[in-house]
Amino acid sequence: MAEVFLRRLSRWQADRERDAVADLYVEAYRGTAGEAFHDRDEYLRRLGEHVQLAGFELVIASAGGTLVGSVYGYRPERTHKWWHGLHGPLPAEMAELTAAGRVFVMTELMVLPSFRRLGIATRLQEHLLSPSGIGLAVTLIDQEDAPARQALGSWGWESLGKITPSPDRPPLEAWTRRPRR
Repeated sequence: MAEVFLRRLSRWQADRERDAVADLYVEAYRGTAGEAFHDRDEYLRRLGEHVQLAGFELVIASAGGTLVGSVYGYRPERTHKWWHGLHGPLPAEMAELTAAGRVFVMTELMVLPSFRRLGIATRLQEHLLSPSGIGLAVTLIDQEDAPARQALGSWGWESLGKITPSPDRPPLEAWTRRPRR
């Protein structure tokens, strides 16, 4: 198997690579639960919105010139608005970290099926969360996604509970992790 290289992309580079990353998205999620949510056009719409957010970061993994994995994220607004829909109280420390701009939302961690279980997802998230100043990482997953729940637990993430970010969607699970130093 070819050596896997990671690269952090600027917003401009991320926009230039958006079609390749969208193709990776479709291939990585083909045949998985919630497949209706894994629509290429919807992914491109979300990516287009997220690339405009403060602190947007995208990391890609390539092997032999082929895109094999990707993860991106951003810093949420410095208000409690991002946490709207959390089932239960928001811990004071998380509210403080959000207000200080030290929370980072990790979204869309994906690796091609033929490259899974090689540590690429671990490397992608570590590289994404390595910038200083991040005090807490957050990610949201589908409640039915047992493989994601298992992977997050093995990477040291902890479940915060359910969150319903919008009334037209079912609740998701919120997971948090302190970046490794």
